[in-house]
Amino acid sequence: MVLQGLNIDLTEYRPKYFPADYFHEETAKFIWQKFGKYVSIEQPCWRTENQWELTSNGWVGYIPLDENITIKLNPKVPIGNLFRMLEYAYRLKLVVVERLFEAETLDEFYERLARILAMRILDRKTKGLYRQYIDIKEELPFLRGRIQFQEIAKKPWGVNLPSYYQELTQDISDNQLLAWTMFVVIRSGICSSNTIPIVRKAYREMQRFVEVLPFSSKDCINRLYHRLNEDYEPMHVLCRFFLENSGPTINIGDHFMLPFLIDMAKLFELFVAEWLKKNLPDEYDLVIQDTVKFGTLGEIIFNIDVVINEKQTGKTIYVLDTKYKIPDSPASPDIHQIVSYSVAKQCNNAVLVYPAELENPFDGELQGINIRTLAFSVEGNIEDEGKKFLDQLFS
Repeated sequence: MVLQGLNIDLTEYRPKYFPADYFHEETAKFIWQKFGKYVSIEQPCWRTENQWELTSNGWVGYIPLDENITIKLNPKVPIGNLFRMLEYAYRLKLVVVERLFEAETLDEFYERLARILAMRILDRKTKGLYRQYIDIKEELPFLRGRIQFQEIAKKPWGVNLPSYYQELTQDISDNQLLAWTMFVVIRSGICSSNTIPIVRKAYREMQRFVEVLPFSSKDCINRLYHRLNEDYEPMHVLCRFFLENSGPTINIGDHFMLPFLIDMAKLFELFVAEWLKKNLPDEYDLVIQDTVKFGTLGEIIFNIDVVINEKQTGKTIYVLDTKYKIPDSPASPDIHQIVSYSVAKQCNNAVLVYPAELENPFDGELQGINIRTLAFSVEGNIEDEGKKFLDQLFS
């Protein structure tokens, strides 16, 4: 399965064409079967002037086809803005943000985040890793902690003493999570010779003290922080970024996972919600992913992206649905969807939010519901575009 040519660079939703002999049939089929979710591939035909057509389906990152060939999925937004979106969506708290804005490629962007995490891990290792007491039950030839008399009664012939005690250790999930993330970054194969040594050093240092166990991005959420481990929070936020955007295992070998893929639609949704949460006027409350159930058994479920309520009355005044696409005009199913959301919340204002101005924006009324399309542009200055969006929302 060999690709004839150089690595493939694609930009979100922009089709790119390749000569009919650029791919082996096997390679094209492999892309379609394994990665059709991320990249659309069309066979040569009269519509494409007998060329292969590849289109990135709103994902950003890397897809390794074999040891040498990679499909690179580039964002349509500037790299600096991509980081600003992540900063809001993941609630990153970094003091070296400006250096990240200088990155011009995905490689540099990924590397700088990886380097920041590795340096923070090494810094915490120098100060001393956070430790906790953990409960241990085991049979010992000597007395330690409390004797488990019930266990002795079950095995009166036993020589060893069933004991229960606590041990202060660094081998806890707070640290194991850091070690696993460093392992994932190393296996991604993205970091260059400038960054990989410090990442490997951080991994080796953690490996000395903790067991390397697999974690998911969900393990980074709703963790408990206090005075002794508060500096772990930004590190775990970065862990969430790497784990959430590292693809699933595809095969055993040099590339055992998709190294780096961001779902831009999900990122845009999280970004808009978190930006509003921080910048809404004080008299409003914001609910992210508000769930509404219908039916006798609640078999129909709506998950609404953003709901804005009045604090004083609790009344829903705006229902927002984000759409990470830029059509000429809103699609009928999207209109139907946002109207359904508004009816469910007994709200008169429905807004579809896009990452850029539509050629034919919509502003109309249906069954007493005001429906609008608004843009939260991610191509200009994020804060300025946000204020403009907020002004238009409340106008």
